[in-house]
Amino acid sequence: MQHHFGERLKSARKMSGMSLQELADRMDKPVSRQAINKYEQGRMLPESGILLSLASALEVKPDYFFRPALSLQSIEFRKHNALPEKEKARIKAKSGDILERYLELESFLGIDSSFINPFKGVRVSSPDQIDELADGLRDAWRLGFDPLPDVVEMLESYNVKVVMLNTHDAFDGLSAWSGSIPLVVFNKGRDIVRRRFTVLHELAHLLLDFQAGSEKDNEKLAHSFAGAVLFPKESFIRAFGGKRTHFTQRELIEMKEYYGISVQAIMARAKSLGVIPDSTYRNFCITWSAFRVSEPGEYKSKEEPARFRQLLDRALSEEVITMSKAAELAGKSYEEMSMDITFV
Repeated sequence: MQHHFGERLKSARKMSGMSLQELADRMDKPVSRQAINKYEQGRMLPESGILLSLASALEVKPDYFFRPALSLQSIEFRKHNALPEKEKARIKAKSGDILERYLELESFLGIDSSFINPFKGVRVSSPDQIDELADGLRDAWRLGFDPLPDVVEMLESYNVKVVMLNTHDAFDGLSAWSGSIPLVVFNKGRDIVRRRFTVLHELAHLLLDFQAGSEKDNEKLAHSFAGAVLFPKESFIRAFGGKRTHFTQRELIEMKEYYGISVQAIMARAKSLGVIPDSTYRNFCITWSAFRVSEPGEYKSKEEPARFRQLLDRALSEEVITMSKAAELAGKSYEEMSMDITFV
């Protein structure tokens, strides 16, 4: 009991981004950081007044500390070195909390969360395997070879849980498993084409067993998979031809706006397919570096998770859950939830 409470307390504190001392300072009851540390380690339990104060400071309900804990395994982060460890811990804790509420909502509706990996047990060690696997995913999920209108919606339709967080700029995304449930998390602050690429990069980590040797090489394979799913080889060759020495900016931007993939990723794809020589790609990287943060061209799509909200509306309108429970699952106050819902 004490150990379980301690894990939940630590998770809530990390989710808030507070240190032990910051939490102690936020409490309306006098509690030392050493006492909070003992709670987290499962060495003792707080009395009821302190428990309520902890819940208030961490902005969770008291029963949060006593719910079954959900753990994330095989976590893969796509981030920059500038991401602080505290923020990394907050992202993991927040992602786990949202997934926990997501699965609870599905259980109320009797929804099967099972996921089928079309590549279970497939080991990937070479870039030569990527295009066949990307085409295999499109075949298994019956996607055809046209542009993918909304990648996030596609993943949600195949029971991948997708979470969008408003977080540190050094974070792109992560993938993880909770038992047999796959999770993808991405940064709300990214533009649409980068969201699409990141989500598919994280999907690659979920579906494929990368064995390239180094983490850097595995990341390159995940990049290649994302590009190949967004812009299949057959479509790429048809659009650009089999051999090129140069492209115009206009044709690259037109393909970006049609397939929803960045110009940088298109050129990396051209290099990997042997459409352009290495020298052309090197010159492009030098020329295009001015657009690294914001390149021209725009792909119009939403690329935001919607399934959780849709299930919440269904459960609420069919009186499967109360407004109070809906607010708890949505992480909102009762008043916020009431204002957000209109029945017809």
